[in-house]
Amino acid sequence: MKDRHPKKERTFVIIKPDGVQRSLIGEIIKRYEKIGLKLIGLKMGVATPDMIEKHYTIDTEWMRKTGEKTIANYKEKGLKPPSEDPIEITKVVLNNLKKYMTSGPVIIMVWQGAHAVGIVRKITGATEPLTSDVGTIRGDFVLDSYVMSDTDGRAVRNILHASGTVEEAEKEIALWFKEDELINYSTIQEVILYDVDLDGILE
Repeated sequence: MKDRHPKKERTFVIIKPDGVQRSLIGEIIKRYEKIGLKLIGLKMGVATPDMIEKHYTIDTEWMRKTGEKTIANYKEKGLKPPSEDPIEITKVVLNNLKKYMTSGPVIIMVWQGAHAVGIVRKITGATEPLTSDVGTIRGDFVLDSYVMSDTDGRAVRNILHASGTVEEAEKEIALWFKEDELINYSTIQEVILYDVDLDGILE
């Protein structure tokens, strides 16, 4: 929301089945907490193929943009893409994502704090683990790549999904959570992070 203070910005994160299976839940939560973000929504469950399709197509341009990006990646590597039609390419991508994202339990979360969307994306790292920077979650804990996933005909295993924009986050949160499932509460560290004059420290 445009009238909301930056410290109230929210973002949406999924720990994917491979992240759960590799016992990285605590490590992932720790990294977001350590920078000062606040966890305001948390669930565990097994996603359905229908829910995954709704999630990825929440942006009506996602299929076109993903297909175009995939075709460009093939050509940059000197390879011939399986199709020149972005929609046809993305249908395969979406099918692989459904298999991947429904293969086991996932953790879904809402995080709140200043610049939450950008901060979470920075900590999470690039979509492809191989090119993610050291120090990011994907860069530190995953060794998958587009080459391997393409060779195997599967989705790249990158342990997390994180919203790309504030608008995307709002739509994804509304898809996965009811408003009354998000908890409005204060933490002690918010005094240090957001108190304008820091006059709440000394008694």
